[in-house]
Amino acid sequence: MSVPSTTEVRWRCCAFDALGVAELDAIYRARQQVFVIEQGCAYLDADGADPQCWHLAAWSAALAEPLAYARIVAPGVKYPEVSIGRVITSSAARGTGLGRELVRRAVAEAEALFPGTGIRISAQAHLQRFYGAFGFLAVGDEYMEDGIPHIEMLRPPATIR
Repeated sequence: MSVPSTTEVRWRCCAFDALGVAELDAIYRARQQVFVIEQGCAYLDADGADPQCWHLAAWSAALAEPLAYARIVAPGVKYPEVSIGRVITSSAARGTGLGRELVRRAVAEAEALFPGTGIRISAQAHLQRFYGAFGFLAVGDEYMEDGIPHIEMLRPPATIR
């Protein structure tokens, strides 16, 4: 199946309580497909943080699951700063630029929701250059999480950059 053009993609960012049951089911299936099946990580994806997050997804009328997804985690839930996590693009959408658009939108939403806090992420280490292009800087050393090398990265508050 071909990926819909960017004009056919509908973006939606909303709080957990605004998600419909079908949307939530599709988001969980997409996250499990990437993190559990494709990456082979055995961990609890539904970690209890989702109700305190905003959920950003790229939807297509042609597909039941989101083409791309990220959650925006409120300050104090994972880190003192706002955080972006569970960043995925579906296998069908990889290589189309949708992942870059997802991160661009996630950063903009996080800054709009929580201005002046900076954004902290736990990035897979091999994606350090990718996130660096969005203003994230590595902080600390690499560490293993779910069998994959990660590194914390911080995007300073807009007023500091």
